[in-house]
Amino acid sequence: MIPSMRSLTAEEYVEAFKSFLDHSTEHQCMDEFNREQMPNIVAGLCHCMRHKAERASLLLGEFLAGVDLKMIRILQAVHPGVFIDNEIVEPNPQHVAAYKELVTQAPDLQNVSFIWHQLTSLEYEQQVKEKGTHKKFDFIHMIQMLYRVEDIPNTIKFFHSCLDHHGKLLIIILSDSSGWASLWKKHRACLPATDSGHYITCSGITEVLQRLGVEHRVYELPSAWDITECFIEGDAVGGRMMDFLTGTKNFLGTAPPALRRRLQEALCQPECSSTRDGRVIFSNNLSMIVVES
Repeated sequence: MIPSMRSLTAEEYVEAFKSFLDHSTEHQCMDEFNREQMPNIVAGLCHCMRHKAERASLLLGEFLAGVDLKMIRILQAVHPGVFIDNEIVEPNPQHVAAYKELVTQAPDLQNVSFIWHQLTSLEYEQQVKEKGTHKKFDFIHMIQMLYRVEDIPNTIKFFHSCLDHHGKLLIIILSDSSGWASLWKKHRACLPATDSGHYITCSGITEVLQRLGVEHRVYELPSAWDITECFIEGDAVGGRMMDFLTGTKNFLGTAPPALRRRLQEALCQPECSSTRDGRVIFSNNLSMIVVES
C-alpha cells in the first residue's frame, strides 16, 4: 500500500533545503548582490544616522545566517565603529541553533549584539503590538520567507512601518523569470495540496508595494540549480530535491505515477530548465527588492 502524501515537517524541510543549497548557486547569487549592490544600499543609511551611535537591523526567516552575517560585515565596513543591534525572527529551532553556532565562530563581530526570536513573523508582529513597543529598524531583510506568510500585504505593511526614517527593507524573492514562476503558473493545478498557498514571485510583491505607494527598486540576478538527480530512479539526493520542489515528504514514493511524470516533464521544459553538458539546470533566478521607508 502506497503511503499518502503529506507536507514536510520542519526537520524534513531543513534536510531538503540543505540539499537544495548544496546543488544551487543561491548563496553565490546573494554574495554577488552583497558585493556589487549592498555597500551602496547601506551607505544611504548614513543620511539619517550621522549622529547615531547604534544601528538596528532585523532578519526575518529562512536559514540564511551566513548571508546575514555577510550583510552585517558590510554594514560594519561602510559604517566603521557603529554598534549594530541585530534581531532575528525565525521559527525553526534548528535554524536558530545553527545561527548561534555561527556567531560563536565569528570573533570579528564584537560590536554586534544578537537577539533571537524563535517566532513566526506573525507571532513577532502580534508580540510587538501586544507590548506596544514598536521598535524602529534602520535595515530589515526578508530573505526567501514570504512564501510561508498567510497575509503577505499586511506583513509587508507592518514591517515597512518598523523602518526608521530613511531605513531600507530588502525583500529577496524568486524572479518571474525563474523556473519556479513557470512551474507554478502552468502546473499549479497538479502540484500537491500540501504545498498550497506559497506561490509568490517578484511581480506579486511589487504589486503589493505599488498599492502601498512605497518607493522601491528591483535588482535581477541569475541563479541556477542542478536538478539532474531528480530524474535518476531511486537516487536519494534527487528524492530530496523533489521533496523541496513540491513541499512533500517522499514525493516520488507517494505521489500518483501520473503526477510524478507530469511534474518531471514540466521540469525539463525550456521555461524551467536548460541542459548543460548532460546536466539539467533549473532556473532559480532571484529578485532583490529594495524598499524605501
